[in-house]
Amino acid sequence: MSPTDPSAQKTPLLRATGLRKAFGDHEVLRGIDLEVRRGQVIALIGPSGSGKTTVLRSLNGLETPDAGVLAFDGGPEVDFARGVAKQQRFAVRDRSAMVFQHHNLFPHRTVIQNVIEGPVTVQREPRADAVLRAEALLERVGLAEKRDAYPHELSGGQQQRVGIVRALALRPDLLLFDEPTSALDPELVGEVLVVMKELADEGWTMVVVTHELQFAREVADEVLFLDGGVVAERGAPEQIFRAPREERTRRFLDRILRPFD
Repeated sequence: MSPTDPSAQKTPLLRATGLRKAFGDHEVLRGIDLEVRRGQVIALIGPSGSGKTTVLRSLNGLETPDAGVLAFDGGPEVDFARGVAKQQRFAVRDRSAMVFQHHNLFPHRTVIQNVIEGPVTVQREPRADAVLRAEALLERVGLAEKRDAYPHELSGGQQQRVGIVRALALRPDLLLFDEPTSALDPELVGEVLVVMKELADEGWTMVVVTHELQFAREVADEVLFLDGGVVAERGAPEQIFRAPREERTRRFLDRILRPFD
């Protein structure tokens, strides 16, 4: 695995400007601006329905905003208000990889088959090379012995670690995590967060939607609080968690961190 060069950590990898998205009459995103630098970890927090997952899916090309501009470094600028051609969508998707909330592993394929699916079928990597790299990645997260197991034979935490390996196998510039621990039993959350923290320490560029506020506080370089489809507040973790400027940020954190006060 080879994330970004430390010397390039301040280089903007991705800029998103004015992202808007509506589902019917419900406007989910109402003008989201986001810049991701190489080697940076950004945490998106906020109440359910605030637009966090839609932002993530828009960055990956799984969702098409109604308006706004998205640009990866070295790639073409995508203006969603003008429509998006198929090749533009693929160009955006090729730069990132998603780790989903519910794993999304193919149930009738083994762990190794799940991991090599993208590199072999999408990126046209020789199967033998993909298998070797997949085995090394599985070893990296402590799952080498599970290479021939099926998803139903794994715990939820193991399935999610396979999901992370599957994303890493694509060698993306940007890793996207959509509440990767929210579907896990509490005792399994830690094993996934440990892997994510190690990836952050190695310099991987990450945008993480999470309710694990301690993780966001300890690992993120920047925290964005979303509410009602807008970025209500953004800042360094210590500023957001110790001295939030906005009243709605304070109310949200009070409900999560001090629910019985």
